[in-house]
Amino acid sequence: MEPIDIESQNLSKLIACCMCGLQIEPNPSNMCVGCLRNQVNITDGIPEQATLYFCRGCERYHQPPSEWVHCALESRELLSLCLKKLKGLNRLKLVDAGFVWTEPHSKRIKVKLVVHGEVMGAILQKEFVVIYTINHQMCDDCHRSEAKDFWRALVQVRQRAENKKTFYYLEQMILKHKAHENTLGIKPIHGGLDFFYATEAHAKKMIDFLNTVLPCKSQHSKKLISHDIHSNVYNYKFTYCVDIVPISKDSVVCLPKKLTQSLGGISPICLIYRVTNTLHLIDPSTGQVCEVNSTTYWRQPFNAICNPKQLIEFIVMDIEPINDKNRKTFPGQGNISNRHVLADVWLVKASELGINDNTTHTRTHLGHVLKPGDSVLGYNILDSNINDTNFDKLDRTNIPDVVLVKKHFANRAAKKRQRIWKLKRLAEEDTGSIDGKEFNEFMDDLEEDPELRKNVNIFKDNSRPIPVDIYDKDYDPNFPHITLEEMLDDLEVNDVEMTE
Repeated sequence: MEPIDIESQNLSKLIACCMCGLQIEPNPSNMCVGCLRNQVNITDGIPEQATLYFCRGCERYHQPPSEWVHCALESRELLSLCLKKLKGLNRLKLVDAGFVWTEPHSKRIKVKLVVHGEVMGAILQKEFVVIYTINHQMCDDCHRSEAKDFWRALVQVRQRAENKKTFYYLEQMILKHKAHENTLGIKPIHGGLDFFYATEAHAKKMIDFLNTVLPCKSQHSKKLISHDIHSNVYNYKFTYCVDIVPISKDSVVCLPKKLTQSLGGISPICLIYRVTNTLHLIDPSTGQVCEVNSTTYWRQPFNAICNPKQLIEFIVMDIEPINDKNRKTFPGQGNISNRHVLADVWLVKASELGINDNTTHTRTHLGHVLKPGDSVLGYNILDSNINDTNFDKLDRTNIPDVVLVKKHFANRAAKKRQRIWKLKRLAEEDTGSIDGKEFNEFMDDLEEDPELRKNVNIFKDNSRPIPVDIYDKDYDPNFPHITLEEMLDDLEVNDVEMTE
């Protein structure tokens, strides 16, 4: 038997490419892969140029048929939007896709694609670039805004109180969490803010945010704009009125008797030392603390009997801390603060120092920060004209003569001129008005309370140079200040848009 030549049998099965003559295995086209790639274009029918529509008002891209979406440059969302714009891409297998760098203001976006396609039993790969041209088109929301008939829902935020520190705190919370992104416009009016929305759902989302960060209540109403009797379609405008709790930080309140019993027997005269989604109260005479949530407050409301505008400066003549064994306790008493130190303090009004030597005794929760000779701000309850029904029912012997609030720093005016940080506002107002003065007091509270500024974005003021001696040896570390590490750099876009 003769040996079988396997190699010669395999060569007998090969044919020559009809284009280049290369020996290949037989296929329906009788062409090698290289010639097949040159003769057949697998991307035929896929446009290499397309158009994206961009709204300069809200900075969104148009996603057919009627949706507008936010997409950052070279983001995954923008790449998905570009691929959906290509017709005929679904008949090929997409292997890879990515952006090719272009000038940010060139109004061109380049996307490099790698696709696989099957032609006559052979898998071909091709790499090509699609150029997208950005055209400007106004979206429906911005179009209605320009036509002055833009809003379908209105949220009115108000704080009906003499001091509006809580309102300023809410404003910074909205900015930090970007809760105003869906607003069509923000208008300051009647000491509050009006937020305009295109849909009722966006307004309800804002209401839910307000209820989360502060104790507040809301009411709503709707007004019929038009009615189609044939399709039974109604067109309403919705209005929501939100009332923030009319109490701010550093205010003194007088609680109803029933409420004091439910709060662990706390004294009716309490100081508000923090306002979050609940009211944080402390009894200056015992150090007992409690929290009042939104539901409890609006069921048994109470008002402030003293506001920060009535604060008086006192000088500490002597102070004596109170030991735990000398404190009066009773069964069922609420929580006692561990962050404050109870002390007996003897005071003299700063305006009467050296004229009248009559000292006033009171008990305070600031024993950990005060020492003889310090200045402290407080309320003179004894000489105040208080008009409150709950206060009139109290026994005069249990009412303190003075309620101390916080330590006072005499050189604050000089430090204020050296302030190298700033806050953003939802609506700029006249800083020379009374509102501007109250807002400066709110900024002072941010410097004094590290817990308060955790929920606030503080930006470095580039218009004010940093003093050379800010960390000098004469710098007082006990003076409340905000460090550079806590400040954010403000984003400033100075680029000029290029024309086509």
